[in-house]
Amino acid sequence: MDQPLAGKTIAILVANGFEETEMTEPQRALLKTGASLKVISPEQGLVNGWHGKAWGHYFPVDQQIAEVLAADFDMLILPGGERSVAKLAGNPHVRRIIGSFMDGGKPVAAIDDGVSLLAVAQKVKGRTVTASETVRESLEAAGAVWSEEPITLDKALVTADGLDSLPAFVDQLVKSFTDAAQVKKAA
Repeated sequence: MDQPLAGKTIAILVANGFEETEMTEPQRALLKTGASLKVISPEQGLVNGWHGKAWGHYFPVDQQIAEVLAADFDMLILPGGERSVAKLAGNPHVRRIIGSFMDGGKPVAAIDDGVSLLAVAQKVKGRTVTASETVRESLEAAGAVWSEEPITLDKALVTADGLDSLPAFVDQLVKSFTDAAQVKKAA
């Protein structure tokens, strides 16, 4: 079985109230590529997803956000979920981690209102993104170039507008992460 991301560690950054399928679908696809996935969060022990119109499942937190560096990971996923994004937006470690990923040109994939965390980290100026319409204004105010496409790819940054685009988002992030790993391997 081909495992192009074997040896790569991918961070999934969430807080309580993240959109569960926006985490589990990429996670499932990336596990098939051989990647190691780690849930990083400001939460202690477990983090609670949001599924549909109610609380979802609990997931173990692998590492506390305050104790990690972007250098510990090869790639980053930012799922949406209003509650999660609101909590993460106020955390200085979130800004530090996202900023380091973006400054280092490391692959980042964000979906729905999770894309707004890029604006919180002040790392979207001049970048083409798409996201939930509810966060468009804050992204444009931070200097992002808005795309009407359901999925955008800007260098190593993949963004998607929401749950309706989730299957295509997962396909694109797996392709982008795999391409990035191959480029790094060849270098």
